[in-house]
Amino acid sequence: MKKISVIGMGSWGTTLAILLAEKGFSVVGWEWIKERALEMQRERINKNFLPDCHFPENLIIINDLSKAVSLGEIIVIALPSHVVRTIIHQVRTELRDKKIVSVTKGLEINSLMRMSEVIIDETGILPENFAALSGPTHSEEVSKKLPATIVAASINEGFAKQVQKVFMTNYFRVYTSTDIIGVELGAALKNVIAIGAGIADGIGVGDNAKAALITRGLREITRLGVKCGANPHTFSGISGIGDLIVTCASRHSRNRFVGEQLAKGKALKEITESMEMIAEGIKTTQATYQLSKKMNVEMPITNEIYNILFNEFSPQEGLKRLMTRSAKSEDEF
Repeated sequence: MKKISVIGMGSWGTTLAILLAEKGFSVVGWEWIKERALEMQRERINKNFLPDCHFPENLIIINDLSKAVSLGEIIVIALPSHVVRTIIHQVRTELRDKKIVSVTKGLEINSLMRMSEVIIDETGILPENFAALSGPTHSEEVSKKLPATIVAASINEGFAKQVQKVFMTNYFRVYTSTDIIGVELGAALKNVIAIGAGIADGIGVGDNAKAALITRGLREITRLGVKCGANPHTFSGISGIGDLIVTCASRHSRNRFVGEQLAKGKALKEITESMEMIAEGIKTTQATYQLSKKMNVEMPITNEIYNILFNEFSPQEGLKRLMTRSAKSEDEF
């Protein structure tokens, strides 16, 4: 029986750990807070994130990071993007000969690296032993076995197919891709636009404006993605427009929630301190803003969301600047 370790037992890590255990794999989940790890192993639930989902017998929870990595043949990284390098660094030697699947969505602020680049940089693993798994898959629904689709991306098509086989169920359909750049950028950048969608909902601009935001937001994501070497067709797929739609529209979206609260006049610090889970789009907005400048890519929506988040501009100011920009052709790319 293949052994899989899930590093990070938040809502998504827990959901995937249960899914894999129910498929018959021997699964180890690593929880970074010792008290929570002991509680989860004892109570057989993650009461903080998925209190209604009970753990199968073949899922164990531990707090020993090195042991968790040593026990897995495949390592699933389900950590917040801003701690990936720090935690991976602790077990970089043990990870070097493993196969790694990242389900983390985000960019590293200082380096502007995608998660695959961060992990490969730290561990020195062969890129063909790395895959990103991403798509419109809120844990609140997948944990209830509601139908969902996702993409396993790797430069090694054979490994992408292996990941597909490992994760696919009758409610969790996995597609493959070799465009890891596009899949990772789509996963990260859609969270930026989702904050904008929440702002749009919060100030009540209506469905027409929100549809325009999503559409033009996708154009920005695609422009930057292509400049970084991605296949433009990836952004019209599950990990592109699919993930963008669900994150901009769903009540489960933490990033949309942040935008909505900003539009109601709440301070960013107040919003984040009230949230148990992390909204990746906040830090990703910083990184995306910097990356767009570095790559010389025009991203007006991202710029305004950055200004609202970090320069205390009002949503109304941002909307006015977007709507009064110079006239353009939609064919401009």
